[in-house]
Amino acid sequence: MPDIFIPEAADLARMLTAAGAFSVPAGDVRLSPEELEPGQVLAGSPRLSSFELWSSPDGRQSRGIRELTEGTVIDVERDNLVAVLAGRATLEVDGGAVLDLVPGSVCLLAEGAKTVWIVHETLRVVYHRAS
Repeated sequence: MPDIFIPEAADLARMLTAAGAFSVPAGDVRLSPEELEPGQVLAGSPRLSSFELWSSPDGRQSRGIRELTEGTVIDVERDNLVAVLAGRATLEVDGGAVLDLVPGSVCLLAEGAKTVWIVHETLRVVYHRAS
């Protein structure tokens, strides 16, 4: 199935308000490239892309779809819920857990957690992020 183009986030917000719900084929949505900070990349040449489905009016919360290709990156997390749609990764939390993430995994990330994402197979997730 080809990538599916989804309307702009503002249009989706209007659809949600008007209809009370909307659905997208999360595995097929066309994502937009994002830049990783050079200091984030520890190994490989990972590429990040995403599509924001919704954000709160104050910008403190967002929901969307993200994808990270193979490689290793570091990050400092926001309060985040992640559900894995496809791919495989190991998530290491500085001073804490080591998680194997596979399709069907649901992960909660604490605000300020320092993480290492080792992506073995391109990882596609849906997320809800708060700050």
